[in-house]
Amino acid sequence: MISLPLFPLSTVLSPDGVLPLQIFEVRYLDMIGKCIANGSAFGVVLLTEGSEVRTPEGEERFVSSGTLATVQDTSASAPGLLQVICRGASRFRIRTSARRTNGLWYAEADMLEDDHAVPIPSELQGASDSLERVLESLQGIPEQRWPIVAPFRLDDCGWVANRWCDLLPLPNLQKHSLLMLDNPLIRLELLHDVLDEHGLLNS
Repeated sequence: MISLPLFPLSTVLSPDGVLPLQIFEVRYLDMIGKCIANGSAFGVVLLTEGSEVRTPEGEERFVSSGTLATVQDTSASAPGLLQVICRGASRFRIRTSARRTNGLWYAEADMLEDDHAVPIPSELQGASDSLERVLESLQGIPEQRWPIVAPFRLDDCGWVANRWCDLLPLPNLQKHSLLMLDNPLIRLELLHDVLDEHGLLNS
């Protein structure tokens, strides 16, 4: 079990996913500063109620599981405004959580096992081929602006499934349900069906 700060957001972060953030609230500026200083991670959880920005009217509510995020790069465009690029790491499940006086949530959480490497079966190869075409279409765009970062594991069910989870405009609760599936093969099967329904396998 680990103790970690939480960042409830209206988005879902997958392992190896890219998360750009614009930080201006004191609670999160302080959190990011400590993460950079200590080389530690914070937890991204999906908001189900409330706002990303703290308001006096309501309290954030969020799902009970999420993904660790590590800070990869930062830049400050103005005083009190920090641009941060984060990357998704392992998944976790929350045991207990509480909001501290500064408004920052902390959780006691159990880490979940990372996906095992599972080769893509021939019947799901279309999902990998379509993702490869997406990567080819990014050529000419600076890599720091890519929504997918290396290393590319186009032969692995979990990695390909997670990248499609990042890219497709699915409802956030559906993305979260897919993220928390323990079997990466089933996750890819479900996303392969979505790609097929939208005619994205042969585009």
